[in-house]
Amino acid sequence: MNYLLKKDIDAVMERDPAARSRLEVRLTYNGIKALRAYRRAHKLHNKKHYLLARLISQRAARRTGIEIHPAAKIGEGLFIDHGHGVVIGETAEIGNNVTIYQGVTLGGTGKGTGKRHPTIGDNVMISSGAKILGPVTIGAGCKVGAGSVVLKDVPPNCTVVGVPGRVVRMNGNKYQDMDQFVPDPVLEEFAKIRDRINCLEEKLGLNCSKYSMTEEAANKPDYSTDKEEK
Repeated sequence: MNYLLKKDIDAVMERDPAARSRLEVRLTYNGIKALRAYRRAHKLHNKKHYLLARLISQRAARRTGIEIHPAAKIGEGLFIDHGHGVVIGETAEIGNNVTIYQGVTLGGTGKGTGKRHPTIGDNVMISSGAKILGPVTIGAGCKVGAGSVVLKDVPPNCTVVGVPGRVVRMNGNKYQDMDQFVPDPVLEEFAKIRDRINCLEEKLGLNCSKYSMTEEAANKPDYSTDKEEK
């Protein structure tokens, strides 16, 4: 067993409470299978055997549901948990002891050339469904929340959540400088309509205050009309 494979299995044994033995991890874990194929393909890619490297990587993608480009740079101790739907792009760089859950994308944002995929620091955790797009850098020790979409650089030791991703914790403390307001377009449109109605009422000299009612009164059935008719 080579050194990198040993470190990858060590990472699984350390971080996955469901792992019972090293043999089980090596034979059944899709993350390990994908990494073994990637490391073979990466060696071939470095020797400029591009087609053969891509054949190996695509075969592994069909078998495991994890697509890793042979040109990506991955450190030791990567743990891909479950892993189905994980995509790691061509110019992505991943440090040591990183944890990636299912559905994660380390992708690009367009058809540009050069460095167009993320750089992930050491000891980073990327939760299920997170998307990190473009040549951004995620600092060491960061946590990316499930379903987040990260489009900007993130300093070390931060927690990022939301769409787009926003820093909510830094160095273990709540990040106070973040604007937590998320606009609601529906409420904004209702507010615009209300303002226009008020403006029209003022121009027409109407006083509609007598039509206003409390929420409790609005929800209470009114039988007065029926009684008058009787």
